[in-house]
Amino acid sequence: MSRHVVVREIERADAEVLKGLAAEGASTVHEADGRRGAFTPELHPIQQGAAIAGSAVTVSCHPGDNLMIHAAVETVRPGDVVVITTTSPSTDGMLGDLLATSLRAHGAIGVIMDAGVRDAAELRAMGFPVWTRAISPQGTVKASPGSVNVPVVVCGQVINPGDAVIADDDGITVIPRERAAAVLKKAQARTANEAAKREKLAAGELGVDMYHLRPLLADLGVEYL
Repeated sequence: MSRHVVVREIERADAEVLKGLAAEGASTVHEADGRRGAFTPELHPIQQGAAIAGSAVTVSCHPGDNLMIHAAVETVRPGDVVVITTTSPSTDGMLGDLLATSLRAHGAIGVIMDAGVRDAAELRAMGFPVWTRAISPQGTVKASPGSVNVPVVVCGQVINPGDAVIADDDGITVIPRERAAAVLKKAQARTANEAAKREKLAAGELGVDMYHLRPLLADLGVEYL
């Protein structure tokens, strides 16, 4: 029989680093980390305009069973993002406004749900950000064991407890906690570089000239007529 655990205490990313990563956004952070860490795009935000970054509290559940999400609540600390997956595919509505209220009361700033949620209108009204695979009225039970704060795999990425999770309208990126500060510096440098390019493009400079693409076009046999 598999061992099921709830790990109460985890190491977390620095709060100021997380604030900076949220400001840079999922796409820029992904690029800054060598184009690593981006979730494949099966999960979608139920709201528009939310941009968060927090340390991951991970939850592994049986499909159609939200028992372990309830077990995870007491491990949540202010600024955490709760990352939930199931041991086989599920679109059941495993989280609604009551459970979100409980998570928020303990400091969670959002949920990444590799399954379904319900009470979507209420979650939006709460201003509680959720990225999910599905919205479904299908209810769940509380009957099966799972684990909290163990490594999980979601949308092609391994998420360890305490890793930095960045989520916004573009999608979701995860950065290992140990690399978070270094990646933030690279992301900020990238943003500064893009600001300079944006000014040139706004002034009318062509991308093919700014990026020195004309020789490449010629090498590829592209002819201007």
